[in-house]
Amino acid sequence: NTPLKVASSPPPPPPTAAVSTGGRTERRTKMSRMRQRVATRLKEAQNTGACLTTFQECDMGNLMELRNKYKEEFMKTHGVKLGFMSCFVKAATAALKEIPALNAYIDDETKEIVYREFCDISVAVGSATGLVVPVLRNTERMSFADVESNIALYSQKAKEGTLALDDMAGGTFTISNGGVYGSLMGTPIINPPQSAILGMHGTKLRPIVIADTGEIVARPMMYLALTYDHRLIDGREAVTFLKSISEKINDPGRLLLDI
Repeated sequence: NTPLKVASSPPPPPPTAAVSTGGRTERRTKMSRMRQRVATRLKEAQNTGACLTTFQECDMGNLMELRNKYKEEFMKTHGVKLGFMSCFVKAATAALKEIPALNAYIDDETKEIVYREFCDISVAVGSATGLVVPVLRNTERMSFADVESNIALYSQKAKEGTLALDDMAGGTFTISNGGVYGSLMGTPIINPPQSAILGMHGTKLRPIVIADTGEIVARPMMYLALTYDHRLIDGREAVTFLKSISEKINDPGRLLLDI
């Protein structure tokens, strides 16, 4: 008997490519001189320094309570709002005096380490043309009100586009606050010729174990990041520096007692 032949089904048609009905245009704009300069300097930092980042966390509860208690009286007395940045600037200034290597830089031409006896802290401020870093000069001599007043002035200049080059020249250390944009954690890039930068981040409620009682409570916590040039700064110095800032934020009374 001859076996019956079964007709095979025709192959399925090849899939058709999806057709995009949306626009696929491109737009080009010239890089501003500021953006070009920022790009050059940040790439220079990555190519030159041996950059490393260490992390720490701080409890913002006591600082938030202090601010809420005195913010209205502070405004009436000094004519400027009390923010968190002034406390971080003062904490970083105190830590820079404790660990001088964080306030130093390497002179590559002479192969020397230059230690600066003053603290000029660059504070990152957002503007219409991008991120700018005006400098708070001699923060070791500034009060909390001085810091807040200068930051408010620079913020206004940034909005108006009237920041001068002299406002952003120099600086021995930088503080960048990505938390205002919702950042939980990040690794900031050093602003050369500086040797370190502190990154602040968002404050979030997290469960924390209280050491004395073992109780778990919700506390407003912030991650801190310190990127530093390992050619100049050892890990011990970097960790000690960042821990010092964290302790001063945890207990702002330490700033009043210089401890």
